[in-house]
Amino acid sequence: MRIESIFIGGWYQRTTLHLSEIYDFLQKADSPLALDKNRMKNLRDRLKPQKVEMRIREFEYIYLKTAGGIETRIFEDGLIVLNKPVKDIKQDIKIITAFHEQDLSPALNYLFSLGAPVPKELAKIATVYPYFILLHRARPEEINKLLKELGQKKYFEIKKKEFEIYRGDKIYLINNLKETPEIITRLINEQIFVREFKIQLHRYLNLHRIIWEKIAAIKERGEITGQEAGPLKTQIESYNKTINLIDSRINQMNNYLGTREKVVKNNPKLKKIISVLQFKYETLNDTLDYVKEIWVMTKNYVDSSLNLFTAIQAKSTEASIKNLTIITVTGVAATFLKLFSGDLPKFTTQGLFYFLILVAAGYSADTIIRLVSKRKKYKIKEAAINKDID
Repeated sequence: MRIESIFIGGWYQRTTLHLSEIYDFLQKADSPLALDKNRMKNLRDRLKPQKVEMRIREFEYIYLKTAGGIETRIFEDGLIVLNKPVKDIKQDIKIITAFHEQDLSPALNYLFSLGAPVPKELAKIATVYPYFILLHRARPEEINKLLKELGQKKYFEIKKKEFEIYRGDKIYLINNLKETPEIITRLINEQIFVREFKIQLHRYLNLHRIIWEKIAAIKERGEITGQEAGPLKTQIESYNKTINLIDSRINQMNNYLGTREKVVKNNPKLKKIISVLQFKYETLNDTLDYVKEIWVMTKNYVDSSLNLFTAIQAKSTEASIKNLTIITVTGVAATFLKLFSGDLPKFTTQGLFYFLILVAAGYSADTIIRLVSKRKKYKIKEAAINKDID
């Protein structure tokens, strides 16, 4: 058995425009945006690039080779795949992981730190990637021994004439029997894309559950005080912003999935791996449609809740506004009565005293009414949207 190389990767929604920015950064630590030049140079130097090339096949991609022998391919749709020749499998796992987490990811995160957050940053998706280890004509007993050495339990295996796939907890073993390196590499690329796509959808589903339950927990209280309405409204506004940002990302995902599926199915050389992936594209499409529908429900739920707490907040401040109106009208009326008395207004101690009493009374009344309004309890029910608040 020969262990040839190790692969890891991830997928972030990108376009060819982003790819050009990455290329400029890798070539000369440059960006058209207002980013710190010194920091850009430092981040680029940490990558230790030996070769940077723009290549075009079915997808346009950047090929990066580092001084440490790690090869990175960054595709125009956001797929990133790293691989390294293996000398010591356990040590090489640590090396490629450190490069990804400590060098490459911080560099790309800073490069795209301006503008709307990318899905992983927005949804706080932790990087959980499998390791793909490429073997050459390994025997079954050698594969079982390697899984044991790496502390992996075998979950399933797929056997074809050209290659075999063995999946552990966080490791995939790809045993190449007589397939071309190109096909094996493409197989790994698509496996990484499919897995990352699924992980993002799962995270969005969980985020829907978290937001829904937090709002439901508030509503289940039955009532809130006036002073709670403002903070709760602000909290729901933050949910609304998050939902709007993620909603646009989810609606874009079918474009990436459709393109990947077409490329694989339209390339005769890739027909051999279709049997491994053919059901996953359809399943991901169905899952994406499901998450879209869930997200529409979540958006509607948050919008209705926002309207509800906006109405409660308005109701809680209504009494105070009415009080200020009465005080203002009283003061204006007193002024008009003085004007029509036939005498010009004169500054007197008695008038000043009267004015201060009026101000103090108004301030005290407003403070009391505000305090009462804040402590007054309001029922939480959907009818409140139509200002039917008890």
